[in-house]
Amino acid sequence: MAEDNIFREVDEELRSDRMRSLWRRIAPFVIGAAVAIVALVAFNEGWSWYTNSQSAQSSEELYAALDSANKDDLAAAQAELDTLAANGTGGYPVLAEFAKASVLAKSGDKAGAIAAYDAIANAQSNVRLRELALLQAGSLLVDTGSLADVETRVGSIATDDNPMRRVARELIGLAQFKAGDAEAAKASFEAVLNDPLAQQGIRNRVAYYIAQMTSAGLVTDTTPTDAAGAADAIDAIVDGDEAAPAAPAQ
Repeated sequence: MAEDNIFREVDEELRSDRMRSLWRRIAPFVIGAAVAIVALVAFNEGWSWYTNSQSAQSSEELYAALDSANKDDLAAAQAELDTLAANGTGGYPVLAEFAKASVLAKSGDKAGAIAAYDAIANAQSNVRLRELALLQAGSLLVDTGSLADVETRVGSIATDDNPMRRVARELIGLAQFKAGDAEAAKASFEAVLNDPLAQQGIRNRVAYYIAQMTSAGLVTDTTPTDAAGAADAIDAIVDGDEAAPAAPAQ
């Protein structure tokens, strides 16, 4: 029994020695790994705080610029947006570019605004942002450009599989009407009316366009039965009985 105790103690000492030896060999790696994990977590938390604080700052700068624009201090708004576009984080530089183009349009420089939207579209890898810039340019070109100018921007968006096709078709219809082709304009507007995903706002607008062309004898009346009601609703807006509609939406 005594021998068993001695052998057990010797075995435990040997195992203890082997453990200490093993620990001495791997300790630097274990400690190094632990330090690396702590450093990684600290860096991640620090970066999250930094990016959040930077995004918050960019957000404040954007709202400040928009506030300047709403107060018609367009020069200040442009300067603030230029700074945000150059130094902002996340998606704020892109928002700043859109806002800069909008400020140009508000100041009366529609040619400059169209050029700015075109520049955004050409620089964007995000398809939806690119299409949004083209739609904005197209909406300005309805008044200042030709049918070809509008179709160049939004023609590829007016396809059946594009989620923004309804706005594109509305803009093309308006440009066709301006170009004197009422029948083509009617067909574009009816494509919106026949779209089951078209929202009521855009349905009302295109129904109003068709009703006005029909009353002027430019096209025959083949519109859905809700066209007259939509026309009456828009007439009330035009007469000032209701708030004006927002910019074209789907």
